[in-house]
Amino acid sequence: MKITKVEPLMLDRFCFARIETDEGLTGIGETGAWGQLEASAAAIAKYAEYLVGKDPAPIEHHWNVMLRANHFTGGAISGAVSAIDIALWDIKGKFFNVPVYQLLGGRMRHKARLYGHVKGRTRETLIAEAKRLKAEGFTALGHLNPLLDEDETTPYYKSHAQKMHDAIETVRLLREAVGPEVDLCIEIHRRLTPPEAIALGRGIEKYTPMFFEDPLRPNSEDAMGWVADHIHIPVATGERFISMFQFQALLRRHAVEYLRPDVCLCGGITGTKKIAALAEAHDAQIVPHNPLSPISTAACLQIAACIPNFAIQEYPSRTPELDGGADLLGNDLVAGLSDHENGFIAIPDAPGIGVTLVEDAERRFPPKPRPIRMRPHADGSVVDM
Repeated sequence: MKITKVEPLMLDRFCFARIETDEGLTGIGETGAWGQLEASAAAIAKYAEYLVGKDPAPIEHHWNVMLRANHFTGGAISGAVSAIDIALWDIKGKFFNVPVYQLLGGRMRHKARLYGHVKGRTRETLIAEAKRLKAEGFTALGHLNPLLDEDETTPYYKSHAQKMHDAIETVRLLREAVGPEVDLCIEIHRRLTPPEAIALGRGIEKYTPMFFEDPLRPNSEDAMGWVADHIHIPVATGERFISMFQFQALLRRHAVEYLRPDVCLCGGITGTKKIAALAEAHDAQIVPHNPLSPISTAACLQIAACIPNFAIQEYPSRTPELDGGADLLGNDLVAGLSDHENGFIAIPDAPGIGVTLVEDAERRFPPKPRPIRMRPHADGSVVDM
């Protein structure tokens, strides 16, 4: 079997890699470089020069060539490699007529626990969404930002005391709204300094969040380690990481308990499996990052099926007020993924990753480019959101 075509597909807000072979098998993967999709698409097209004419089977070899041949990497490059890697695994599963997890050691679980996205520009919306998702059967809620998902065009300012007070009170009200039977996955989106992260972590620990995600920008393993040493909530981070060595640095500093590899950014299924093994050796858990389409979800679930240290799966449910609907993000673009039920989702057991693009997707879902922008601070600087 030989690869005959490798092409990027820019559909809606997503970027996919589609690989075709001379035996009629097609694989699909997705890049998680969502801020630089055009650059990632160009990298996918560039890798076609290497891949076309080759056997798709030696995935580990191709993975090493793509990441090591030209020395330099980055998010757009790693996202392209990830999309290609997922597509190659998709082809391999279809060739052997088994789901990918069977090629990775076999299934440990037949379904994966989920946390749904809860967003809100106001505290009231956030709490209402938390109640709605609990009523839909979710036993864990994430994307929960106690600093709120405010409009990016509105300049930001709060005093330290007000910022901490408001965020702590929001977490208190969320816990009161959903009770102890629902886990809260607190997500800060890298908006705090180390002192702020410690103050907020200590302030919300009494409400037993499952984890405290991305309190800081992913710039310093030492800073994250310092925060982890001074709070009593597990830290989750890693969604922006492109290499297992970044996770290794955090693990050595005892700076993370829940690793957040993005299968579409950190090297695909091959890279994520390596990171899961690294985490297992440090008694750490895996919470795959997944803000993308059901292609990403399906790839994540192949990993969730076969690793012992899977904790929970991010599930990009939408908030009607902010997203214009309540369906799964990208749900009308992909076929083959089951609906969630009682807070879990079935692991796809069709050959490959178990899902496909819908017919005529390229015509029905034209690209929606993402603009470059950041929220302004009242002093004229910028704020991470």
